[in-house]
Amino acid sequence: MTDTAHRPAPDLSGIVKAYDVRGVAGEQLTVEVARALGAAFADLLDAAPLIVAHDMRVSSPELSRAFVEGAVRRGSTVAFAGLSSTDQLYCASGLHDAAGAMFTASHNPAPDNGIKMCRPGARPIGRDTGLQEIRRGAEAYLAAGEIPERAGGSRRDVDTLEDYVDTMLRLVPIRGDRRLRVVVDAANAMGGHTVPAVVRRLPTLEIIPLYFELDGTFPNHEANPLDPTNLRDLQAAVRREGADLGLAFDGDADRCFVVDEKGDPVSPSAVTALIATREIARARAEGEDRPAVVANLVSSRHVQEAIEAAGGRRIRSQVGHSLIKALMAENSAIFGGEHSAHYYFRDFFFADSGMLAALHVLAALSETEGPLSELVAEHSPYVSSGEINSRVEDAQAARDLVRRHMETRGGVQIDDLDGMTVTHWDDAGDPEQNWWFSLRSSNTEPLLRLNVEAAQQATMERVRDEVLALVRGGITPSGSPAVTDAPTDRPAGVASGAPTGADLPGWARESLRCPHCGAELEDAAASLRCRGCDRSYDVVGGVPRLLPQD
Repeated sequence: MTDTAHRPAPDLSGIVKAYDVRGVAGEQLTVEVARALGAAFADLLDAAPLIVAHDMRVSSPELSRAFVEGAVRRGSTVAFAGLSSTDQLYCASGLHDAAGAMFTASHNPAPDNGIKMCRPGARPIGRDTGLQEIRRGAEAYLAAGEIPERAGGSRRDVDTLEDYVDTMLRLVPIRGDRRLRVVVDAANAMGGHTVPAVVRRLPTLEIIPLYFELDGTFPNHEANPLDPTNLRDLQAAVRREGADLGLAFDGDADRCFVVDEKGDPVSPSAVTALIATREIARARAEGEDRPAVVANLVSSRHVQEAIEAAGGRRIRSQVGHSLIKALMAENSAIFGGEHSAHYYFRDFFFADSGMLAALHVLAALSETEGPLSELVAEHSPYVSSGEINSRVEDAQAARDLVRRHMETRGGVQIDDLDGMTVTHWDDAGDPEQNWWFSLRSSNTEPLLRLNVEAAQQATMERVRDEVLALVRGGITPSGSPAVTDAPTDRPAGVASGAPTGADLPGWARESLRCPHCGAELEDAAASLRCRGCDRSYDVVGGVPRLLPQD
């Protein structure tokens, strides 16, 4: 009998999140915890068949083996797939109608790891659909110090890569004859595993690889393509090689970010609109009336316009893959897109796939003669701030302050589906007055996330600055947005009377990035200079003019 008298009550709430498990490997997510989670997952499934795979992180093989041990001990028949991308695991789950568990921490830093779990058919598991039950079961096994054995468990090894490639190319065939040169940055992560397997079957593609060697320490840069600093190498390589486009995958390759032939990032909303129009056209050609597309509220206004123009209907969604997948299944939606570069496909078991999104972009470009920048231009008619995070002590109080301020304006609509979305838009009115923004709380941190979009650059900047001043500095007695005091330190070599980036409010200074390459900006006399591409931007009266100067 195991002595548990002095054993502290286990608590896995810190690593069992809303949609997955994630924590520091060896500290929070240990071998013992992984084994207990595997046993609890098998219990949830009543010992149904299970596929387990893992990414290239240093801790992934050991943790995934422990998870398999726990599931087998509780009677599950486990197919161990080894190295896989997350969408490769989803593909296997869908094709074999088996539950799945993928060991990955996606874009998180190297010390982290995690588990994404799904039911048979790649159906999502979240906090309210089984994940909390798994947590409680694992905590019980850890508290007991043992996992009772249930008969019938076994393990076998499987290879799922070829089935995955077959599925990808069946769903998005590339039929154009145009030859394309494509730089792919795999970030030493799972794109280096899946991309070569797919490209071998596509003779019209010439791939220029960046960091395809699998290395869970991420020796070149983090596997998070939404951070502009992680796109620098890709952008430089696209320009240097004269490539037609660049693709960047995240750690487990379920997300894909695109840059055009100039090295300029293509917004995920533009990619969503592009794929949505293609999928709607295909579905309508097959006789479907007004196919549904799911897009979260942070997506560009143009996404809905593109969906309706193509003959589809848009389903509004909160942020979160479990929510989007559930809405897609409920409405039989053909496609779903998020501003975070997650793209979901009905014919891919309603799951997300960075590879399918990449193939759609490649297929669309191969059917044209012009550059990618022209192809996506029609899907980027508005100006966006990108997502700006603010650390606040009381997110609800800050959001309420913004609400009270906005309620004093005429022509404003406020939507509370996901945080707070404030819209002031009239297509027949003055374009300078057309704007909207989303302000929502992070699920895991004391952060407010702001996204602003407008018809014109100056309008976007005005609304962005107004909301950020409210969130970070409150309101002055006169009713004008308060502005955080600018720091007083000046960079060496800059005259005391010359305006620099140091004259900007602190919150604005932190969020500025080069609009051309996404790199950080450093102070120079009367200007800001990009550390990545060396472009300079004038600072006039303390206001940066983010247009490149020769």
